[in-house]
Order: sequence, then C-alpha cells, then structure tokens
Amino acid sequence: MISSGDPRRGLRGRRDECAALDRLLADARSGRSQVLVLRGEAGIGKSALVDHLVANAAGCRIARAAGVESQMELAFAGVHQLCAPMLGELDRLPDAQRAALSVAFGLSTGSAPDRFMVGLAVLSLLAELAEDEPLVCVVDDAQWLDRVSAQTLAFVARRLLAERVTLVFAVRAKTLGPGDDPLVGLRELVVGGLRDGDARTLLDSVLLGRVDERVRDRIVAEARGNPLALLELPKGLTAGELAGGFGRPDARPLASQIEQSFLRRVGSLPAATRRLLLAAAAEPVGDLSLLRRAAERLAVGADAAAAAEETGLIELGTQVRFRHPLVRSAVYRAADPFERREVHRALAEATDPRSDAERRAWHRAQAAAEPDEDVAGELERCAGQAQARGGVGAAAAFLRRATGLTPDPARRGARAVAAAQATFEAGDPDAALELIAAAEIGPLDELQRGLLAWLRGRIAFARRRGGEAMPLLLDAAGQLARAGDGRAREAYLETIGSAVSAGRLGEPGALRKVAEAARAAPPGPQPPRLVDTLLDGLVTRLAEGYVQGAPPLHRALVTFRQEAGDKPDETMRWHWLAWLAAADMWDDETWHELAVHAVRGARENGALNFLPLALNYRGVVHVYAGEFEAAAALVEESNAILKVTGNSHLAYARLMLQAWRGDATTHAVLEAGAEWASTWKEGRASAARHYFNALLYNGFGQYRAALSSARQACEHEDLGMFGFALAELVEAGTRADAPEAAADALRRLEERATASGTEWALGVLARSRALLSRGATADRLYRESVERLAHSRVAVDLARTHLVYGEWLRRENRRRDAREHLHTAHEMLRGFGAEAFAERARRELLATGESVRRRTAEARDALTAQETQIARLAGEGKTNSEIGAELFISPRTVEWHLRKVFTKLGVDSRKQLRGAPAGH
Repeated sequence: MISSGDPRRGLRGRRDECAALDRLLADARSGRSQVLVLRGEAGIGKSALVDHLVANAAGCRIARAAGVESQMELAFAGVHQLCAPMLGELDRLPDAQRAALSVAFGLSTGSAPDRFMVGLAVLSLLAELAEDEPLVCVVDDAQWLDRVSAQTLAFVARRLLAERVTLVFAVRAKTLGPGDDPLVGLRELVVGGLRDGDARTLLDSVLLGRVDERVRDRIVAEARGNPLALLELPKGLTAGELAGGFGRPDARPLASQIEQSFLRRVGSLPAATRRLLLAAAAEPVGDLSLLRRAAERLAVGADAAAAAEETGLIELGTQVRFRHPLVRSAVYRAADPFERREVHRALAEATDPRSDAERRAWHRAQAAAEPDEDVAGELERCAGQAQARGGVGAAAAFLRRATGLTPDPARRGARAVAAAQATFEAGDPDAALELIAAAEIGPLDELQRGLLAWLRGRIAFARRRGGEAMPLLLDAAGQLARAGDGRAREAYLETIGSAVSAGRLGEPGALRKVAEAARAAPPGPQPPRLVDTLLDGLVTRLAEGYVQGAPPLHRALVTFRQEAGDKPDETMRWHWLAWLAAADMWDDETWHELAVHAVRGARENGALNFLPLALNYRGVVHVYAGEFEAAAALVEESNAILKVTGNSHLAYARLMLQAWRGDATTHAVLEAGAEWASTWKEGRASAARHYFNALLYNGFGQYRAALSSARQACEHEDLGMFGFALAELVEAGTRADAPEAAADALRRLEERATASGTEWALGVLARSRALLSRGATADRLYRESVERLAHSRVAVDLARTHLVYGEWLRRENRRRDAREHLHTAHEMLRGFGAEAFAERARRELLATGESVRRRTAEARDALTAQETQIARLAGEGKTNSEIGAELFISPRTVEWHLRKVFTKLGVDSRKQLRGAPAGH
C-alpha cells in the first residue's frame, strides 16, 4: 500500500485508472478474460491500484502473488505462490498437466516438465476455478519474479480469452530490457505521476502545522507526482525546514530518496526491531511462523515485533508484508554484511530441510563468509532437485554459488563446468561465458576442457547460426573424442548442423571436412542412439557424395522415423537435421512422418520451445501436399507461440507459402532479409531467398528473373534445398532460352534423383527431362511424371507437371489433350491457392479457345486459422479439453471459438464439421 492512515490517499487523482480496473472486473464477470500490465516507477501507486481491484472484486475468488528480488533464483516460486491456495483442485486437471504441475512444485517426483506444459496446467487450473466463480489474479512487483514464473504467467496471459479470469501484473518501469521482459506486448496501463493539484492535496493531507510555500513547491517538484514520495519525503525534514528552511539539497534518484526516508525511520528503531525487519526482508515467503522461529535464534523478543508494526513499515498478519517493496530493499541493502549472514543463518536453521530444502540451502549459502564444502555440496544436491523439476535457472544459480563456495580447486572446476552448462541452458549465455573463463583458470582434465570448448561452440551457434561456431564445435568434438567420451558424436553432429546453416558463407569444403573428422570418432553405443544413426548416415552422404551416401542415409532416416515417436527428447534435438536430410533424399514419406511425430511429440510434452519449429516444418509438408490453408494455420499458430516464448520468428514456411501462392510482396520481403542473412553469416537463409524467388518468378512466368535466381540458388549444394533449386533452374532455363544452363542442371538432377529412387524424385526428374525433350520422348516422359507423382504426397509438383504438359501439348497443336491437362492443373492450383501458377494455366486455356473466368472472392465469412484447426479437431471427435490441450488454450476458449465456427459454417453439430478445412 502507498498510504498510511486513510487508504484512499493512494488513489487520489486515479479516477481513470480505477475505472479501467473496474471494467476488467465487469468483463470477467460477463465471461471474457482480461489481462493488464500496470507499469510505473517505484512508489507511483501500482500496489494501491491492485488493492483497489481486489477490494472491488466482490463475488470473485482472489489469488495473489508478489515477486521478491531475493527469490528470483528459485524456479516456479512466483507461480507456486499464486497457485498455492488452489492446489486442492489439482484433481480437476488432465493427468499430464497435473503431473507436470506436481513435479514443478515439488509435490511429486518425475522427469522435468517443460515449463510450457506447466503453463498449460496453470491455465487449465485457473480456467477450472473460474467455472465456479470469477477469478481475479494479481501479481505485484512482477519485475522480481523468477524467470520461469514470469515466462509461465506471460504464457497464461496470452492464452486467456473466454474464461472468467482477470490477470493483472504490477511491474516497475525500466527494470528489464525489451528482450528480457516476457510481459512486453500485453495490454498495458502506464501509471504516471499525479497532476500538481492532486499532488498538493495529497501532500497537505500528511503535513502538520505551517509549511513554507517554497518548501511545499520544492517537495512537489522533487516528487514529480509520485504518491509515495509525497507521503515519505516530508518525514525526512525537520519542523524548521518545513516551516521555512531550504529544502533538500541532494539530487539522488527518486527511488533512492524514498529508500533513504525509510532508512532514516528504520535507523531510529531499537537494534532488536531492526534485526527483526532484516530477517523479514531476507525471508521472501512471508511465513510468520518461520520468521518467529528465526527471531528466537536471533534473540529477538516479542516486543520487537510490536515495535516493528507500530512503525507502519511492516504488517505481521497471516502473512508478513512490508508496506512497500522499497522498505524491504532498503532494509536489506543497508544492513551490515555480518548482520545479513547472521540473519540468513538463523533462517536456514529455522527452515525445514525436508519440505523446503532448496530455500534452506540458499539461506546457508548466503550465510557463508568463506568456502565451505558442506554448504557447496548441499547446493549441488539442490541444483539436481531443481533441474529435475524443470527449474534450470534455479539449478544454474545453485551451481554458481556452489562453485564460489568450493574450497578444493579440482572440485571447484568441475562445478564451474556444470554451472556454465546450466546457465547456458537457462538462457544466459553471457554469464555462461564468464563461468567458462573462471573454470578454465583452475585445474581441469581433458574431458572437462572438451566440455567447456563444446559449450563455447554451442553458445556461438546459438548467438549467430553461421560459420563462426563450426571451428569451435569441431575442435571441441575432437577433444571429447580424444578423451574417449561418447558425447563427441553429439558434438560432431552439431558441427555438421553449424556447417549446414553457414552454407555458402562458411568455410569452403566445411561439410566434407567435418564428415571426415567425425569418421575418426569413437563408435557409438549399442544399440545405436538416434544421434548415432543420423550421424553415420550424414557422414557417409557428406564424405562420399550423394550417390554413395543415399543408401545409408535412407536407412538412417527409416530408423529415425521408426524410433522418433518413442524418443521425443532426441527427436526434438535432432529433428531439424533429419528433416533436411529427408528433403535432400526426396523422401516425402519420411518427411511427412517426421513432421507429424515432431508436432505430436511437442504437443504431448508441452515443448513450446520446439513446437514452433515443428509447426513450421509440418507447414512446409502441407504446402507441398497442396494444403495451403492448413499450412497457414500452422504458421499463424507458430507465430502466436513465439510471441509467448520470446524466441525469434521462423520465416521459412511463411515465405515458401507466399512464394507458392504467388504473393507479389514475397520478393520485397526476401530482399529485406538478405542483409540479415549476410550479417549472421547464415548462408542457408541466403540460398532460401534465391530458391523462393526462382519459384515465385516461375509462377509468374518471368523466366529470365527465375533463371537468375535459380542460378544463384544452385551455386552451393545446400542440404535439403539444392535438388529443388535444380528443378526450378531446368524449367527457367528451357523457357528463358538458356538450354545449356538447363541441360547442366538436368545432369546434376539426374544423378541425385536416380540415387534417391523415390516416386517424388523420379517424377520431378521425368518432368525436367521432358522439358528438354521433343516429340514422343517428351510425351512419354510427361506421362511418366504424372504417374509417378500421383503416387507421392507432393500434389504441387503433380499439378505443375499437368501445367507444363498442357503447355507443351498446346504448342504441339494437340488442343483437346492440352485442355484436359490444363483444366486439371488449373483446378488443382486454384484449389491449393497457388494463384500465379493457376493464372499461367488460365492463360494457356484461353489460348486453346477455352473460356475460363478469373477466381473471385467467395462471399462468406472465412474461418480464421485457429478456427480452422478447432473445427477439424472437433470434427474428428475430440473433446474441448483434448482440443485445448493440443492447442494450448482452455476448454472454455475452445467452446467460444466453436460457437463462431458453427455460425460461420451454418452448422449446429460437431458431426457436421467432418470434412472441415484441413488442419494438421
């Protein structure tokens, strides 16, 4: 709270803000969730507004949490605080969600849950409780939430829609950078300073006696409309200063001035009372019984508690609450280091080691003045427990502190290695690099040095997915191999991934160099892991060439496909390379199944960091199958999830879809991304730009531009893209009067397609050969292409074969035959949404004498991408809960979307939704 005495003081001049909060409650009561972030400087009145919201939430259930700076290292601490009163309702959740939340909160043991599965469980829990009565959730001082809690609650906030939930965050302005704040993008209300008139009125309410007008003006000016400053700054002035003195000469930041005001009040208290306040500041949970036990160990009597409450700085009710977070921070920061350690020692002794082992270990660590192996060992054990619950950030914090407290240099080095790895996995590469540097100072064995080198390479690859990471990863893999460690094979596969990403902008011959080095690595275990299977296949393909490498890589992909569903963790880690390898082999069946496994596994495991990638790859498979609307739905879902997770957006599926649709803006978007690809040294992105342009220009019939782009795309053999670019080059060359370029591309395509042997590869090859053939040979090849592609999953290539076959037939004056294939091509391409290619077919039909109308917009309400998915899933017979779990939304939100779907489609039952537009 801001005010002392009359609580309404803190709301003076806040009519608009209070009205906005009242509207949130009204919306929630009517069945529509609302989320709001209150942003403002310390003391501006955010907590008073939160209190106003709670006070006016009659008939609603209230859930509260508050971030505490000293608690930022404890995973899920903020989420647990918010949900603790609701844990009796966990049985209402689906099994997987209940298990994830139980493990995260330490209520049960199990494998570490993905934090977004925990987020889905929290979303479901709030939605379930809101079915009984509207639910108001407030999170004060959200800037001090632990990282995983902040991400989890931001995820929940972005998935709320049709539940009766109000979720309000109060967060200090300018505490986090844009990239570090998961609340960025949510609806905000910036809480500014009071107007001068309201500020003077508030100030007058706490001033006693005569005050010099110049002093009053100075206080109002210094406070800048900050209510807490207006209430606190005068308390630092003597009566003489107020009556006619010279004001405050210091120019400290406002928060510092307020803290100084609090400190002056604390400094006048008896020593025992100050010690009690320090203990309360160091204990983030607000557990009164724990505070009392610690006070006994500090020899602080009951009279100190009474004296503390009399100050108005702290409230010792059912929960310990400071008047304002600045009181807590001021008390803690101003304390003598020795006093802090004594308080933390007392809190550690008062904390139950069985029910709260992590917090006890943390207090012991803060109490340690010098290295202590016993404390360091306890922290290391707690790091393992935290990691098992999915608290990677907490594990990293424990290991960092354990490293500093370890007396033995060798053991300290080992802990530093573990701390660096955990810190990187927690998303803090800069801190991880600092730990690597610290670890390298001490005595390390060859394996530890190899692990640190590997971590340096992984950090480099995560920061910039170009060739800079490749030599680092290659060196690390060699060190691990020499140490006889099986992780060398993983490092080699990551090195291949780095070289694939760097492409033409990386070191010349990098892929062959890495493959040759990987051949000398120790053999993998038996039976082989997925990483071993994929590495062996790729090594042969990259070291010996496409023809020799195709059979072993095919076998590796079959094994990967067969085992992917049973090994979701390995599948997620290596899926992107396996998927590119399947495309390289023109293996449409494996391509399809890998994408299906990836999406299903990510959904079932709640792996929202991986799901956007899986959705993009599944979207690409949909594009090649001619299911453009399904692809668009997955791209939209991927982008929505990326807003939640804060990860970089993935453009591959979206740009491919735009190119196939003939979107004229695609070229400009691709050119805008060229500088980015060059800056990041990601040659594969540059190759994709040229390939998509070639595809786009061939669709428009701009063959010279297509020829130029296709030539550039074929300058480097990019894995999973080169064969497709060759096919574009053959078509562009034959139409742009560049037969030599087309013939050369065909020779290279023949080698690859023949070695692949799939119907897709041989069908595209037959079409490409036909483009360079005449008479009966061309006719036979076109028919072969149609027949082969009809047995594949790749409908867009089948449609394109009908198109070019029809174009050839018209030029052969076989108009009746031409019309048959052109009609087929036009209907297929128009049905897909491939408008540029469809327009090519329409023009050809006109040239045969046919009358074909342009496509007109359909006069109906189109389903959104999410409505399309929900309609399909409901048509398959899935319940609202099952649909919600798959799409990471609540069942009530599913029902809200379904009502809109029924209205738009003119149906009134789920059975009628069978055959709704394809989802995934």
